[in-house]
Amino acid sequence: MKASDLMVKCLEEEGIEYIFGVPGEENADFMMSLEKSEKIKFILTRHEQGAAFMAEIYGRLTGNPAGCLGTLGPGATNLITGVADSNMDRAPMLVLTGQGASTRLHKESHQVMDVVGMFEPVTKWATTVWHPENIPEIVRKAVRLARTEKPGAVHIELPEDIAKLPVEKSPLSVRKARRPVPADKIMDQAFEQIKNAKRPIIIAGNGCIRTRASKQLRLLCEKTGIGVVSTFMAKGCVDMDADYCLYTIGLGAKDIPACAVDAADLVITLGYDMVEYHPKLWNNDQSKNILHIDFLPSEIDEHYHPETEVVGDLAHALWMLNERIDAYGADKLDFDLSQQTAVRRDMSAELAKHKDDDTEGAIRPQKALWDARAVMNPEDIALSDVGAHKMWIARHFQCHEPNTCLIPNGFCSMGFALPGAIAASIVHPDRNILAISGDAGFMMNMQEMETARRLNLNLTIMVWDDGGYGLIKWKQENEFGKHTDLDFGNPEWVPLAEAFGWHAQKVENSRDLQGALKTAFATDGPSLVVIPIDYSENKKLTERLGELTCSI
Repeated sequence: MKASDLMVKCLEEEGIEYIFGVPGEENADFMMSLEKSEKIKFILTRHEQGAAFMAEIYGRLTGNPAGCLGTLGPGATNLITGVADSNMDRAPMLVLTGQGASTRLHKESHQVMDVVGMFEPVTKWATTVWHPENIPEIVRKAVRLARTEKPGAVHIELPEDIAKLPVEKSPLSVRKARRPVPADKIMDQAFEQIKNAKRPIIIAGNGCIRTRASKQLRLLCEKTGIGVVSTFMAKGCVDMDADYCLYTIGLGAKDIPACAVDAADLVITLGYDMVEYHPKLWNNDQSKNILHIDFLPSEIDEHYHPETEVVGDLAHALWMLNERIDAYGADKLDFDLSQQTAVRRDMSAELAKHKDDDTEGAIRPQKALWDARAVMNPEDIALSDVGAHKMWIARHFQCHEPNTCLIPNGFCSMGFALPGAIAASIVHPDRNILAISGDAGFMMNMQEMETARRLNLNLTIMVWDDGGYGLIKWKQENEFGKHTDLDFGNPEWVPLAEAFGWHAQKVENSRDLQGALKTAFATDGPSLVVIPIDYSENKKLTERLGELTCSI
């Protein structure tokens, strides 16, 4: 057995199901070994960045890593944006790269660069296999690290000469450890904080989308009535129809849900990650009483200095709180939830404001998202690319179930939605998959249209066409009162889609959008729906939020 055979066997032992990527000369031995596997499926992509985004979404949806593969040099550099996105959005991932022979790495050589050094800042661990006998330990450590809270990316480099070497080793068996749980003493202290509060509020971060954590959070809210504002990535941790769902927080400008945070005398953060939403935006005067509950201690920040930190498995910590609430009696908790009630009322009205639009020639973002939600089932999956549309999705597309709206909100890379939708369709072929992208982000990885067609996946991409970098325009106009040249031309969308073998529709009028989306979902194979988007709403939203006053 050669080293590349052993690596594949170790990946099989770890339960790895998919590797996405573009092979090269220096990982040819690994590819020959992988081809013999009956447990791991290789998905050939059209660009390494697309492969990394696919692996990221697989990890976010399953909690287990997939591999993304590239060769040395440009293959590895093409991976890095998607790897960084996965790592900062806390998705488990294995990054597998080839490398030149170890006999030439000490000198200037064709396509050779320090790939491990490049990946170190954007992974939890990056290493090279120098000895075939170490492969079982390296793979076991890599997968364990990738899965461990908070999850992330891990990189393994296999030089071409090492891959060929003979080895007589076996994979290490997978033994999973239980996460540590909080001590009773700190949970008693946390419950005292909650009992003594009059206007508590929960800020739920992406740690809350874990199934067990979401279940315990919903039970806590049912018992206490405490409202939940979610970060972009925590959507669906509580049901959008629940009275305690106060929708989403995270825009740079103060929005309606922030009124509930302003009024709170205790902010309970659950699985909160400040790469999503900096605490300066909701605790600028550093006056908030904060209870931090998460897998890890809090990041040090002058605007985030919790009075109590509960560190350990989040779902178990919430279960411990629920046990204390039951023992004490939920009816004894005396909370003033009037501001939360007002926030839900006002934000619900805001979300429904344009649901009956009948515009022609351009469609408002609010209407597009209302219609998307209306035609999707609770368990269906929406994905957002990055751009102005992401701000609207974050605010207006709400969820019933966790992990059903996937938004990149740490590293925030454009080009995420199409490859992400491919992975979502592979993981959940029984669900409707809708990726929403701007015209700019879609064109960044549009080559993966061929991948979707080749795999005959049922997915729909909705492109918001405005002929420019809309989010940058929005930001520049807010700060400078004007914007630089950010316009560009677009292809003829329907012929483009048809050239890739996709079904395609261009929808000009609001009244036709729901029907077009239903048709796309019912069509076998991938579908493209393009709408002219009315981004005059961007400036209007900025103006409204700038004049926001909190009602009761």
